[in-house]
Amino acid sequence: MSIAAATADRVEIAELFARLARLLDEGRHEDAPTVYHHDIRVSSPRAELRGLDEVTAHLRRSRVEGESTQHVHGDVLVRLDGDRAEVTAGQLVYFYRDGEPPHRTAGLRLACVTVRTPAGWRIGEMRITLAWTQER
Repeated sequence: MSIAAATADRVEIAELFARLARLLDEGRHEDAPTVYHHDIRVSSPRAELRGLDEVTAHLRRSRVEGESTQHVHGDVLVRLDGDRAEVTAGQLVYFYRDGEPPHRTAGLRLACVTVRTPAGWRIGEMRITLAWTQER
């Protein structure tokens, strides 16, 4: 793989995490196929999920009326291996009500496998680990 191709893949995978944050923060559940592979597997402290429909349904059920979130990803590390990549990232989540400071924050670690599809890179596996949480 050329350096230019590897760089393009890394940029697309970084954008994938930006789309993930938008999907979560804006409740854009119809955009789930642009982020997750149809056979996505998610393991988190709150749920074990399999498949795009199950993940999307869980996201819809998890929304709390009147509460918004801001997901911020950092320390994104990508290990490319052809049409797959292992990706780790830190995720900070701020829970707030419009016009108010966050009433809860959480730090998470994400370990993902992304896969290249005809439509671009998608998250095929995601393991979410809670590092800390703070209530205000």
